[in-house]
Amino acid sequence: MTRRSVTAQYPDAQPELPPRTRGVIGLFEENCTVCMLCARECPDWCIYIDSHKETVPPAAPGGRERSRNVLDRFAIDFSLCMYCGICIEVCPFDALFWSPEFEYAETDIHELTHERDKLREWMWTVPAPPALDPAAEEPKEIAAARKAAEKLAAQEAKAAAEAAEAAGAAGNAAGNTEGDA
Repeated sequence: MTRRSVTAQYPDAQPELPPRTRGVIGLFEENCTVCMLCARECPDWCIYIDSHKETVPPAAPGGRERSRNVLDRFAIDFSLCMYCGICIEVCPFDALFWSPEFEYAETDIHELTHERDKLREWMWTVPAPPALDPAAEEPKEIAAARKAAEKLAAQEAKAAAEAAEAAGAAGNAAGNTEGDA
């Protein structure tokens, strides 16, 4: 309150944004399986997805053909979006991310519907996730997997030691029978 306020001259000087700023939504198209969860969960219904099914040949001879969804259109209408992030949270395949880009104003409201090409461009501006806290507790899944791996390694070491001992005993027995003859 004792200092004078300073006006940021925005177009000339870019603002310093917090690390995980919510700007626009970026699409990592390779991870999208067209499950439609994002579109169904969106409270504003601002996500438009079109797809078609393709038949995939069997992986092995005698197998059956599979079908998979192929993404034709993925668009977000940012004039309707309320930036709640529900679509990003419900995506089970990590195809949607927050990008800090905020300069996407248009002169016509109809141009605020951005197609997958534009969403893909914004994907490359997504910052890397923050580093894990080294003092944090290890996840239960990793701890259980590590315990199982250690138990398996101990069993294999015990079996190898027993096999070496049995081979040594067999070698000694063979050596004793040769010395007797």
